[in-house]
Amino acid sequence: MASSNLRTVSEPPPDPPAPATGEERARPQLFRDAVASLAATPVRAEVRVEPLRPPQRLAPWSYAVSADVHPDGEAELATGRLVLLYDPDGAEAWDGVFRLVAFASAELDPEMGVDPLLPAVGWSWLTDSLAERAAPFRAAGGTVTQTTSTRFGDLAGPQTTVEVELRASWTADTADMSPHLLAFVDVLCAAAGLPPEGVALLPS
Repeated sequence: MASSNLRTVSEPPPDPPAPATGEERARPQLFRDAVASLAATPVRAEVRVEPLRPPQRLAPWSYAVSADVHPDGEAELATGRLVLLYDPDGAEAWDGVFRLVAFASAELDPEMGVDPLLPAVGWSWLTDSLAERAAPFRAAGGTVTQTTSTRFGDLAGPQTTVEVELRASWTADTADMSPHLLAFVDVLCAAAGLPPEGVALLPS
């Protein structure tokens, strides 16, 4: 895909001028490298990725981005967030020093939403995307939830809507987070019903 169709995560705020704050001096270089790899990753044009205030108590160091699927002229089709956690001492449950925590949500066609295999399909979106992007990972776990809502009375909108939510986490084996972000974007686009990157659908 041409570079003009790619977007990158907004760069994190630049380091303050010298002398640096104590927090900046203590920020581990490996974590800085991981954040830089996220910020420099180009994503497909239908997706908007922006820095997000990360949770503060899950790890000594954290960084987060939000991601929304907005095809041209269309409303938001899927949304999510990806949180990078770093513990230089390692965490036993992680089996590593880097942990990625993801949340994705999308509204589906009602016919697809009632498929009893949907949770398994939703989980395969993540594992297949990580494999296809060659993102080294392990210790993956999570849940896929499908929710059906039916409107009654004077409520506007379609009578029945189906939403799928994916909550997952996995350990990254390297500080290069680019393939992990690309895999997460692929999950959102799959949930939104978009074709794979570089593939155009023929008109009906």
